[in-house]
Amino acid sequence: MQISKQIQQIENDWRDVLLAHVDNPKVHALEAFLGGDCEEHDICPPREDWFRAFHTTPPDQVKVVIIGQDPYMNGEATGLSFSVKPGYKLTPSARNIVKEITGLSKVTDHNGDFSEWAENGVLMLNTCLTTRFGQAGAHGKKGWEVLTGAAIDHLAKLDQPIVYLAWGRWAHDVAAQDQNPNHHVIRTSHPSPLAASRSGKDFPAFLGSGCFEAANQILCFNGLTPVQWTVPVQPTTEPESAQESLF
Repeated sequence: MQISKQIQQIENDWRDVLLAHVDNPKVHALEAFLGGDCEEHDICPPREDWFRAFHTTPPDQVKVVIIGQDPYMNGEATGLSFSVKPGYKLTPSARNIVKEITGLSKVTDHNGDFSEWAENGVLMLNTCLTTRFGQAGAHGKKGWEVLTGAAIDHLAKLDQPIVYLAWGRWAHDVAAQDQNPNHHVIRTSHPSPLAASRSGKDFPAFLGSGCFEAANQILCFNGLTPVQWTVPVQPTTEPESAQESLF
């Protein structure tokens, strides 16, 4: 499982950032682990999308970072955190994201593809880039964090304004690695159903937080073009399924 070969195909500055870490023993261990796991299990997302976030959003174009923990596990994963593959039903987290953007209390399931954000300066990065089909977190702490952590470290060295949308304590901890005074962190709870309406001691609930508007206000204040967060949705009165994944 040649991770280095996949990184070499990235046609922007992320390539050199990540290649500097491929000789790390944890990355070698990750390659060995993935080699066996790919033979025994279906892996999410497909191999060609493992580094999609890096292919799509070069470092010098990053305006916003949305941090996820690991990919969706039921075939919806795209390689972009929280985005749903076209043709797949909205995950509960993606549904709450759409609710927060639109202000609608219920939305249809027809569009959770947020890939246009990645093409407009939003680095949609999971700290773990793969998982087994049907098993959330199956590839956590296997070595991906070396590479994604290196990406955050690199962003911290860039003086361009960057806004982190940090949803949930995992994302809070990752964003805290960036201490650059030109960068900003907007913290809320996670958009999953168990957390989306719950605030913490020092952060608001995701739903009703206005985090997307707040990110754009920071970008505009710094002379940058705001992100077009809008997604095409239609209101619905259909009840939401209680059988879906919480992520």
